[in-house]
Amino acid sequence: MTDHPNQVPAENVPPSVWRNPWHFLAFGFGSGTLPKAPGTWGSLVALPFVPLWQMLPDWGYWLMLGLTMLFGFWLCGKVADDLGVHDHEGIVWDEMVGMWITLWLVPEGWLWLLAGFLMFRFFDILKPWPIRWVDRHVHGGVGIMLDDVLAGVFAWLAMQVLVWSLI
Repeated sequence: MTDHPNQVPAENVPPSVWRNPWHFLAFGFGSGTLPKAPGTWGSLVALPFVPLWQMLPDWGYWLMLGLTMLFGFWLCGKVADDLGVHDHEGIVWDEMVGMWITLWLVPEGWLWLLAGFLMFRFFDILKPWPIRWVDRHVHGGVGIMLDDVLAGVFAWLAMQVLVWSLI
């Protein structure tokens, strides 16, 4: 089952994921090939990177977010074009970037990672306005990425409320 009417189920794993480095990256180092909840697996794969990003200065983390997002517009569009589909459910680079957005300026620690993971998955699955509209109407690599970027921004805002209410 997919969230998007034009999305190809992750069960239809293209063999190129294991041969093409761009496809392997877009499929979250292979996590997008898992048959159940590939977006959740892609979000989990993003978590081990967060302690590395948190070692950067705040502006460095922000720069990394901008670069991975811009790269994702190209990467997701390229892989979708290569596969001949609008948005293969196994493409999870967008979830990874959404997770990294969620956890920018959040304290270190596994409880914060867990809270960010749950918050991001909530917004990514629920897709409140304007996320759902973007998911349905914006196409190509930008469309694949943008709904998860927005879910990450919504989750980031919620996390900042949580951080400031607990500190």
